[in-house]
Amino acid sequence: MPDGTPYNTRFGDRYHSEDGGLKQAKQVFLGGCGLPAAWANAPQWRILETGFGFGLNFLVTWAAWKADPQRARLLHFVSVEAFPVSREDLLRSLPADEELRSLGLQLADQWWGLLPGVHRLSFDNGQVLLTLYIGPAQIMLRKQQLTVDSVYLDGFSPQLNPELWDEDAMKNIARHCRRGTQLATWCVAGSVRQALKTQGFDVQKIAGTPPKRHNLQASYNPAWEPRQRVDGFAPPVQQPSHCLVLGAGLAGAAAAASLARRGWQVTVLDSAAQPAAGASGLPAGLFCPHVSPDDSVLSRLSRSGVRTTLQTLQQLSTAEQLLAGQDWAHSGVLEHDLNEPTHLPPQWLRADSAESGWGLQWSNPASSQHLAAAHLPNDSHALWHAQAGWVRPAQLVRALLQSPLIQWQGNAHAAKLLRDEASGQWQVLNPEGQTIAQAPMLVLALGPTSKSLLQASGMDAGLWELQAIRGQVSVADHTTQTQAAMPPFPVNGNGNLVPDFLSSNPDKPSSASANQWIMGSTFERDVTELPPSQADQLAAHAGNAEKLAALLPECSRALQTFFTAQQQPETLEQTWARVRCAAYDRLPLAGPIGKSANDQIGLWVLTGLGSRGLTLSMLCGELLAARLHGEPLPLDAKLAQSLGTQRLWSRVEQVTTKPTQAE
Repeated sequence: MPDGTPYNTRFGDRYHSEDGGLKQAKQVFLGGCGLPAAWANAPQWRILETGFGFGLNFLVTWAAWKADPQRARLLHFVSVEAFPVSREDLLRSLPADEELRSLGLQLADQWWGLLPGVHRLSFDNGQVLLTLYIGPAQIMLRKQQLTVDSVYLDGFSPQLNPELWDEDAMKNIARHCRRGTQLATWCVAGSVRQALKTQGFDVQKIAGTPPKRHNLQASYNPAWEPRQRVDGFAPPVQQPSHCLVLGAGLAGAAAAASLARRGWQVTVLDSAAQPAAGASGLPAGLFCPHVSPDDSVLSRLSRSGVRTTLQTLQQLSTAEQLLAGQDWAHSGVLEHDLNEPTHLPPQWLRADSAESGWGLQWSNPASSQHLAAAHLPNDSHALWHAQAGWVRPAQLVRALLQSPLIQWQGNAHAAKLLRDEASGQWQVLNPEGQTIAQAPMLVLALGPTSKSLLQASGMDAGLWELQAIRGQVSVADHTTQTQAAMPPFPVNGNGNLVPDFLSSNPDKPSSASANQWIMGSTFERDVTELPPSQADQLAAHAGNAEKLAALLPECSRALQTFFTAQQQPETLEQTWARVRCAAYDRLPLAGPIGKSANDQIGLWVLTGLGSRGLTLSMLCGELLAARLHGEPLPLDAKLAQSLGTQRLWSRVEQVTTKPTQAE
């Protein structure tokens, strides 16, 4: 608009009023829902907004939360937006108010890659969580699962955008409300008032905020009893207490950190003397999106996981618990496929597709510059993943466990789990039968030994098809020759290479400050022997050398001396080897262990991360905590279902009811 007010040509309307919309945001929506008073001292507060626009309502709510000494511990802001604005337009439309502008810049930093679906943005060390539903409001609200405490009914007028205001829209909103949920809007159209009343809201018109004569406020108070959760989970936990986490790898640390952010006192136990003693002690690894032309379940999960991992790494770096560039880097990753191209979803590449801009912020065909840097020919089949990088997992685990609400307990050998029905406490017993820790909730994050512990505890674990997978990597100090031959970024494909990271291997004190490279990994299914035999180590180095030769031929030639030496027993350097585990469908398990709400109350699991622990562990920790507390989920509801433990029970029922050939 000539006065600088943002204007939407699709709907033929301005985004907010001439005053910048601040009065409307503060008085109509925040004040209309009784905030900030309503969230005083609550463990969480959940707000649903229709129409994110430029995010002004979110910024005003976030600012009010920051300024309130009695604020809710966790603020969830869920907003539906069919047509997200560009980052450039978002920056141009930041409020003039200095505080709001500062928050808006933080929002803009995470405003990328907003493909259709669900995206979780995280602020203030994970205590302000913005969940964006990108897509048509009717469809998104029908597909997702959430319960909210406040509703901001916003968007373009009913005449210009009826989908946000008709009876079906009000029905979709009502199904996400609890009794007492407050709703506020500037729209007082009779059809909207009637639709809200029909869905169980008590509605009243009040004096408006100029230029509106009236505003609308409503409270969800149906004459009938609102439908209860039917997802099979126990009722949400209302207040955090004490939780035990068994396992101090990426899975256990992610669960502990997510629970501690919500106020839980967490005790992390592990049989090792130090955290990250298992597969999470990998010297360095990648977080990276998976790409498929049909945008498969794994592709969508990996994007949600990468976003959550990046947010976690950035927050830990801001808190000076990790060092960017030394412990991790948002470096980008080149994916090279020797045999055939890895196809992007075709709509990402269409010039007429609104999705293409967002999709290519994730992954795009590798440029000639990237190929040249990797010494690959211009006709190579390769993608560039801009939102990817490398991490030293052990450093990440230790940083996650630094919360003052997390207590670490090493050399804790768990032999059996027992629930005291009288006290409701889960007890962890050592091999001598002594209780080493107890709490009302327990999260099992022991990787491949999770199943055996359940069986030792007398629980039915026959359906837990967890496969142990030993992995061996080749890792060595850099020489002048190898450092010059390495690309300036990691490369992924059949195997992966992290070309340069600072060593912290306690087994090699002489390399304490040396830069290293790492190549791997083997996938030895159902193999758990540690350390590997000499023959197995020779085979692992040979396999890693073969993968590197296909992945990066020039780099492989520079490392030929190293790999040749690894084929001679007298010059063999021991591989780094650990055992990871995967579920039958190669997707993680994050949820309650019991088959029903009353089965194994308070016992949850997070395991099966396989080779994607750095990509998916932080997301799974947040999913576990969200389900436990009845929060908005950090990813699409159907994707969340694919990670749930209920799929195990469903699979068993399918197998046991499948007719035999004789039948």
